[in-house]
Amino acid sequence: MSVGDIESWAFQRAALESESRRILGLLCLLGALALYTVARGLAAGEFRLLLAQTLLLALALAYEGFMLAVVRGALRSLRDVPQAVWALNVFVETQIPTAALFLLLDSSLMSPQQVLVAPAVLAYYLFIILSTLRLSPVLSLWTGLAAALGYLAAAGYTGTRLPSPDEGPAPFAPVVYFIYAGMFLAGGALAAFVAGQIRAHVSAALHEAELKSELERVNHDLEVARSIQQGLLPDRPPELDGFDIAGWNQPADQTGGDYFDWQALPNGRIAVSLADATGHGIGPALVGTSCRAYARASFMADGGQDGLLDHLNRLLADDLESNRFVTFVVVFLDPASARVKVLSAGHGPIFWYRRATDSVESLEAHGIPLGMIAGVGYEHGTEGRLAPGDFIALVTDGVHEWENPEGEEFGLARLEAVLRRSRDRSAEGVIGELLTAVSAFCQGTRQKDDLTAVILKRKQESLEMGEGAGAQPTFSIDLQAQTRPAAPVLQTGTQN
Repeated sequence: MSVGDIESWAFQRAALESESRRILGLLCLLGALALYTVARGLAAGEFRLLLAQTLLLALALAYEGFMLAVVRGALRSLRDVPQAVWALNVFVETQIPTAALFLLLDSSLMSPQQVLVAPAVLAYYLFIILSTLRLSPVLSLWTGLAAALGYLAAAGYTGTRLPSPDEGPAPFAPVVYFIYAGMFLAGGALAAFVAGQIRAHVSAALHEAELKSELERVNHDLEVARSIQQGLLPDRPPELDGFDIAGWNQPADQTGGDYFDWQALPNGRIAVSLADATGHGIGPALVGTSCRAYARASFMADGGQDGLLDHLNRLLADDLESNRFVTFVVVFLDPASARVKVLSAGHGPIFWYRRATDSVESLEAHGIPLGMIAGVGYEHGTEGRLAPGDFIALVTDGVHEWENPEGEEFGLARLEAVLRRSRDRSAEGVIGELLTAVSAFCQGTRQKDDLTAVILKRKQESLEMGEGAGAQPTFSIDLQAQTRPAAPVLQTGTQN
């Protein structure tokens, strides 16, 4: 069935299935009418009329059976039926009552004037009502028009060819027949309105179903992307005597622009990195994945030289659009000497907790984020030595910028206070304290940005022995569970 401005095959199929049900209903109606006609004809003894009416109904049943086969064939072959076929079908069906009126006019059961106002003319309305199942306002309107024209043809034939009765009531005025015809035309207009409403509801339902199907497909793809991205995070910390490393990531959507990583280098050092691609979602996730690949390759080639950030910036600037960039920080740790070198491209602050002074030092970035401007230079990194009990905390801005219901951010001051308060905890314990504090402060507000935290800590031997045989503090956190795409992924480790 032609669907005009609606190109969806799903709608065409729905319209054809509706037409199939309409024809089945019409076949049942014609079959019941045939039984009634036979019974009435036998009782009245009008055998000639009975034969003519039976032949008319048989032809109508055969025609509707043929149309049912056409519609079902179109459904099986996934093709449409030309509009001209439907227009012809409307004309043929609405002339079945007209043909029946002409047969009654030629009989002696009632006068011609009685025929034109008999209940038999209501058969037109049955075809008009059933036309709404075609889901085409044009065809419903055409059904009403064809019914009115057929009725006027029977009335015209009566007035011009058949004599008025000498006895009985006087003939009706011609205006009565025009009123009847007008009622059929009005019925077609009303059926067209109803068909339009049904069509709109069916179209909306199909559109919603298509959107739901597309959304399910997109969610499936995002879930696959999320699993791949989470799979790129390290599953265990490096084996380092005297050091404790833990990392945690939770994207705001199924995928995110944050990542953390650690990598053993040929010179015996460890590269602990964290990056935050602008935004969150699938786009930043792809940017973050590219940054991770470039960084890992560069670590192996450059070994943490100061030109590393210049090299990464050139690579990403060639790839990224002007509105995309990545803040990036890497800490190179020499486990033998406990010396570290920090390089930051637009990522800051970076927190260094110093046990000796019980203070938190904030390290600023050494240049702009990666990918913003090709060829820009970066300052030399910050170097130092981790004393026992010292740790470096790398966090993305989603942590300290998370707001509570009053719109107040968690803030850097609270973050530093939590780091100081958790100084005696393991690396995992520090992250646990931080996330517990953020969760309590935000009070269930929606997570708007990705969250990532990494703790690189040098053990304090007396503290670790007090915790006993490598035992680790544990914590259970449910940050905004209703908005989180998956449970947090916590990467931890302490090596004795």
